[in-house]
Order: sequence, then structure tokens, then C-alpha cells
Amino acid sequence: MITLALSKGRIFEETLPLLKAAGISVLDNPETSRKLILATNSPDVQVVLVRASDVPTYVQYGGADLGVAGRDVLIEHGLDGMYQPLDLNIACCRMSVAVRDDFDYAAAIKQGSRIRVATKYTQIARQHFSDKGVHVDLIKLYGSMELAPLTGLADAIVDLVSTGNTLKANHLVEVEKVMEISSRLVVNQAALKLKREPLRRMIDAFASAIPK
Repeated sequence: MITLALSKGRIFEETLPLLKAAGISVLDNPETSRKLILATNSPDVQVVLVRASDVPTYVQYGGADLGVAGRDVLIEHGLDGMYQPLDLNIACCRMSVAVRDDFDYAAAIKQGSRIRVATKYTQIARQHFSDKGVHVDLIKLYGSMELAPLTGLADAIVDLVSTGNTLKANHLVEVEKVMEISSRLVVNQAALKLKREPLRRMIDAFASAIPK
């Protein structure tokens, strides 16, 4: 049995064409089914639904043989016990620094001010500001990042941005792009040795179907 870990939503939807290229169809709709383990048309392949941030953990410790996770999640988690053979070029967005539209970010940086930054992605933010030589105090949040500058909790946020509409609606502006984000295929190292042939076939099928 091959177990693939996916998260609901955009990653799940954009992984379906890749699975189709491997001849695999998921038989249940995660939006209407309460099942957390979804059968496929292949008796040897199943999909487990987990939180996006938990995908690397399931793959690392063998709860899944392979999974699809965003670059952001993988950097925060680390790649111990996993291979990352493919950038699937799906669920693309960017990680950016954003501030209130009346906050002079450039001046604060130039003056060497210590700024407070709220983010879920503390590893990425720490590395980004360290590389720039900017002094920051990081505040870990798990949701509603846009509230932090509006309430005075933080001067800036580091968060995922797709259209930017949520930032605009909350009077925030992007001031710096940290990195481009896309979703990657990760594979358990032990599984790749024990189930080499079926996993290699799936990886090759995914590779041939990656959106250009």
C-alpha cells in the first residue's frame, strides 16, 4: 500500500491532475466526505487528509510514504528523513513582508530601528531579516496576521500572498518579497528503498505532468 498525504483545499485540487497522470483517481470528495483516509481506483494507493503543516511530519515518520507540501511548510519543518525530488509548480504564491499603508518601512530599516514582526513562519522570517542585517523581534501567530499591524501588536507581518486583495482590504501594503512559494513532492527515505518501483513510477508520472 502506498499512502499519500495531502491537505484539503488548493493543494488537493491541484494535485488531482498529477495523480490522474499516474492513473490514479480519488474516489471520495474531501469537501463532502467525513473520511480522513480516501480510497482511490488503485487498491494499492490511498490518500490521507491532514493539516498542511502536518504533511512533512507524516512523511518523515512513515505515516505516509509521500506527500505534497508548500515550500514554506517544508522550510519551517526541515527535511529530516525525507527526499524532495520534485517542485510540482502548483499552489504558487509568494512570501512577503507587509506593513500598514501609513508605516514608513524603508525609513525604519534605514535608521536601524528594531521592528516587531508577526508571522507564522518564524524560521523564514528570521533568516530573511538576518540576511538583510535588520534587527527584529518576532511574534509567533497562527492566523489573522493582518490584525497585528492594525492593533499595534507588530510593525510588519511576514505571510503568504496570492492576489494581495486581503492586504488591500485591511490597509496593508507589500514592501518586500521574501521568496516565491510552490508545492513540492516529498518522499519518506525508508519507503523509497522498500517500495522503490511503485514510488518511482508515481514520481516519474508526476514529473511528466508538472504544469509549465
